[in-house]
Amino acid sequence: MLNKNDIRACLDTMADMFPDAHCELNHRNPFELVIAVALSAQCTDALVNKVTKNLFEKYQTPEDYLNVPIEELQTDIRSIGLYRNKAKNIQKLCRMLIDDYGGIVPADRDELTKLPGVGRKTANVVVSVAYDIPAIAVDTHVERVSKRLAFCRWKDSVLEVEKTLMKKVPKEEWSVTHHRMIFFGRYHCKAQNPQCPECPLLDLCREGKKRMKASLK
Repeated sequence: MLNKNDIRACLDTMADMFPDAHCELNHRNPFELVIAVALSAQCTDALVNKVTKNLFEKYQTPEDYLNVPIEELQTDIRSIGLYRNKAKNIQKLCRMLIDDYGGIVPADRDELTKLPGVGRKTANVVVSVAYDIPAIAVDTHVERVSKRLAFCRWKDSVLEVEKTLMKKVPKEEWSVTHHRMIFFGRYHCKAQNPQCPECPLLDLCREGKKRMKASLK
């Protein structure tokens, strides 16, 4: 596990590498962000943005999603994985927003996780991006980077990764660190072909050193 100084060095390096890291899901308000993040499960942000370009013109309020048959909504998001289940959850989510929250997306993570199809990661993204509340959303990139760089342990659950990062990263940096780690994992420390040879963090990365050693055999 990296010590405090090494973690600081990693965070500063990621900040230098990706100074403009941000949420890549296109949205105009918290409601659109909830829908976009719900659609993004097991799917790329690029594909979600392609679908929501037309989706967000057709559906702009929770009522809009409820005023069409489920089959029509399924057709509108058909190119996205798990589209049937996601369409069902979107309509349930919209019903709940209207009935329980006056049509307004709550700014509280615990309230958000009560919505169908909204897990802890989605809720953290929404409170962080839409409401500027410090949060770390652990997606596959954040989990992979955290474990490869030994911010946490390989055996840690997603929740344990989140809690560890919350302890080791200053609270005022939680949200921006989340975005930088996603960019680092998405564009540099990739799942299949991490760019270890040219990685500025190689000296601090036990996993990277192992990979480099194995590549020389």
